Amino acid sequence: MSPIHLPPEDRQLSPHTGWTRSHWEAVADSLLAAVRPHAGPGHALVNLPGPRPSVSGTRSDGLEGFARTFLLAAFRVAGAGGADPDRLLPWYAEGLAEGTRTPTTDRELSDKDPVSWLAVGDRNQAMVEAASIALSLRLTRPWLWDRLDDDVRERTRAYLAGALHHTPVDNNWWLFPFTVGGFLVEAGADEDGAAQSAVARGLAMIEQWYLGDGWYTDGRPRAFDHYNGWALHLYPVLHAHLGGDRALLDTYGGRLAAHLGGYARMFGADGAPMHQGRSLTYRFAAAAPLWAGALAGRTPLAPGATRRLASAALRYFLDRGALEPDGLLSLGWFGPYPPMVQEYSGPASPYWASKGFLGLLLPPDHPVWTDPEQDAPVEAADAVVALPAPGWLLQSTAADGLVRLHNHGSDNQPADQVLADDPLYARLGYSTATAPAHQGPADNHFGLVVDGEPSERGRIRPVGAGRGWAASAHAPRVGGAELPGVGVLSLVLAHGPDEVHVHLVTGAAPGTEVRHSGWAVAGGTAEARTDGLLAVAAADPERGGPTSALRGLVGYDTAEAVGLPTGTAFGEVGGLPVLTGRTSGERSLFVSLARLSRLPSAPFADLQVHADGSSVRVVWPDGTEDEAVVHPDHVDVHRTREKG
Repeated sequence: MSPIHLPPEDRQLSPHTGWTRSHWEAVADSLLAAVRPHAGPGHALVNLPGPRPSVSGTRSDGLEGFARTFLLAAFRVAGAGGADPDRLLPWYAEGLAEGTRTPTTDRELSDKDPVSWLAVGDRNQAMVEAASIALSLRLTRPWLWDRLDDDVRERTRAYLAGALHHTPVDNNWWLFPFTVGGFLVEAGADEDGAAQSAVARGLAMIEQWYLGDGWYTDGRPRAFDHYNGWALHLYPVLHAHLGGDRALLDTYGGRLAAHLGGYARMFGADGAPMHQGRSLTYRFAAAAPLWAGALAGRTPLAPGATRRLASAALRYFLDRGALEPDGLLSLGWFGPYPPMVQEYSGPASPYWASKGFLGLLLPPDHPVWTDPEQDAPVEAADAVVALPAPGWLLQSTAADGLVRLHNHGSDNQPADQVLADDPLYARLGYSTATAPAHQGPADNHFGLVVDGEPSERGRIRPVGAGRGWAASAHAPRVGGAELPGVGVLSLVLAHGPDEVHVHLVTGAAPGTEVRHSGWAVAGGTAEARTDGLLAVAAADPERGGPTSALRGLVGYDTAEAVGLPTGTAFGEVGGLPVLTGRTSGERSLFVSLARLSRLPSAPFADLQVHADGSSVRVVWPDGTEDEAVVHPDHVDVHRTREKG
């Protein structure tokens, strides 16, 4: 449980979570109070404790502490119409005055200079933080910016303007000078037109990455994750909303609404967001696009459903140890978890979770705060929803509230080279109850084994996604190089809680070993068992934890449940089921059944799968039938009989 003092729950207004606006305000106040003791001289830098600094250096980390908590303070004060009983804005105003006196390129703090902000430069972290500072100033302009001394205002303008004249990373970072520019234009501080140019340039840059249906790539050709919602959508929508630009809001608000149709399905009934992609330590920032849709009036969600999803996401982390005893957010998922933390993350990085408090900008009498909570999409009914743009298939089950994401389109590979697989992008599946194993055998993976080393997916080529299925192809890589002439076509068919995985291997030498793994489950305890070609791993079974089952049908000859040496972000003890087999010729078909569930049941008891050559026919337990024909570069999938 969190160390925050909270008001009583309101189960009439919020039957799912018990939380109301007053709970959000209490959490915001507590988070802000916890960081204050760590401020340096003049509050210019907030130097939080942590296991290690980021690669950007300790001065950048201190700037992060200032900027990201300033954003939370801005949401809190602006949402209260300027009411500021804790004198948050004067505290941050002093930091502005001190930090902007002599910006420096010295990355490390020193006794000689414990105050100065890191100057904005090409592709440096200060550009990111400048955007949070600019947005905070825009939100609180009547109570802060307009009351600053002229010299402080000019120094702050000059500091922020550095973002307009330096080069960002070629991805969502283009929206940081965009955000700075939007504030400076509105504040009448665009002295040379560079701010307006940055706004136009930012929108032009993200336009090249928009694929339709509410989805952007994040700079790289197939980079899809939660940054779609809390960066690529959030900044343009906020800019349009704050500026009252109806035309922009129609465009970018419409895209956000389309995005939310799928995104809202990526939360478990317990509030867990999908554990996929980088920067997961931002945690409940996942709520930001939900609030943005309500703020802009561009959302497919009812107000009560928006609050239910957002409040559950906030509670999910606070109830599971995201805060240290001193009230600070840790670098991790529940508590600290170093394996999932990127090198660019420092002790204050988790405070981009502040974005999750965007809902405080909605007035207390807005329906999002006054309507009763409604069911989350996962609770309505079992569903399998295709998202063709990112190449994803979402599979959710109402009985246990789990959501699974089958990944046949996101690899985060740059355009000009192929890097080693990233566990947070390259897996075949992600869920709201599991996380990738960062050490030990790869979970949710199919690979050929060469000299004891399993191949990687490398660049993923989406083949398609439709009703109940998704497919992709890749050229397997070992030791950084493709296996000559070898290809893998992967298909998943999903219905209810069950998955059928089909892999067609072409061009491999006969007798080549293949290895296929299922969902990695982890918790405080773990159990494992095998029965012929069925392998099962369960986490915290005595407390209703998730169970991962995998059964080989075609091409596999052994099954085992293996342990995970360091667990996952969900617990220190874990396991996963693994199947092995061997290729039989120029074309080798491998078929398996998988299930991730919190319900105690005998998996696959009523599931029928018939394979003949390259054709697979599935009769699901409710009588629905799917038939798939797998080719080396495409698939044909047809639903031959619908449920009922």
